[in-house]
Amino acid sequence: MGEFLYKKIAETIRDQILDGTLKPGDRLPSIRYLTQKWNCTPGTIQRAYKQLAHSGIVTSRPGQGTHVVAKPPTAQQTPLRQAMLLNRTETFLFESLSAGYSPTEIEQSLQIALDRWKTVEQNSPQKPENTILFSGSHDRAINWLANHFHTVYPQFSMPLAFCGSLGGLIALAENRANIAGCHLWDVESDTYNVPFIRRLFPGRKMTIVRLASRHLGLIIAPGNPKRITGLPDLARPDVHFINRQRGSGTRVWLDIALQKSGIFPHQIYGYNNEKLTHSDVCRAILNQQADVGLGLESVAAALGLDFIPLTIEPYDLVFPEENLQTPAFSAIIQILQQPNTRAAIQALGGYECTQTGHILSVP
Repeated sequence: MGEFLYKKIAETIRDQILDGTLKPGDRLPSIRYLTQKWNCTPGTIQRAYKQLAHSGIVTSRPGQGTHVVAKPPTAQQTPLRQAMLLNRTETFLFESLSAGYSPTEIEQSLQIALDRWKTVEQNSPQKPENTILFSGSHDRAINWLANHFHTVYPQFSMPLAFCGSLGGLIALAENRANIAGCHLWDVESDTYNVPFIRRLFPGRKMTIVRLASRHLGLIIAPGNPKRITGLPDLARPDVHFINRQRGSGTRVWLDIALQKSGIFPHQIYGYNNEKLTHSDVCRAILNQQADVGLGLESVAAALGLDFIPLTIEPYDLVFPEENLQTPAFSAIIQILQQPNTRAAIQALGGYECTQTGHILSVP
């Protein structure tokens, strides 16, 4: 029991750090307090703290307790720091490979885990030269693009902040981002993104570039134990739903689809339980915290979950037209219009790329 409990305690604290309940620099509860809370021995708490310290997300200060680490410095890492990080990475890889996981499974899991650290908006318009700040909807293809962009053009980088489609466009409008990713459905025109861009950028010329079209649907546990077949099943009392946050394109699509189906939010158990990314939705289902969520086929497939397709939606990149001819943005367009890019995105699963790289101007 103790072997399981210390891991559960560490995971609980880790989740509190990831969701912002515990912030960089915050002091963790005392060992005495957690011993009473979890009804366990001090050694169990110490072991949980040791695991968190080994992961590099907390640090112990003699006489001052254990604290969440501050944000890493922006300066270039020293060779020693880089060597330490590489050593930790290789240890993790060795343990994972020894447990029978394939390199592809490990890579997918690492990417999805990293997504949870990107669900924070950029707070400052300041950026290093040759850096494009992305803000917007969570997507596996945008992860691929950011990594490939820096690999092909090492002088450029595109750090990602996932805050939902509407949040991304607002960040772009407020000069807190340079490029936004969105998939917002406008029910009146039955079109995506353009109506929202016109409302948020009146009189300003904007460029839309198609990243891909994505398969959106219900994500369920392997084997579909609750025998879910479509949206009407979300209103069943025995079905626990996990939702996306307000302002996300997925949430916009869901609310419109529910309204058209005559289903009210109060009929859905778990409707108000919101997650910031498709990865978070899948994690909740994997951990049996929910039976079903709405999300992407690509993320469900990466984690071995089943998927019920509901629609295909376009995912677009948006930025001011005056940036189109700059070296960094020209490089992104060049990448998106290459045939091997379409093949790479399609290989993620759940994507259609016939219009990838297509450019549209919005006056």
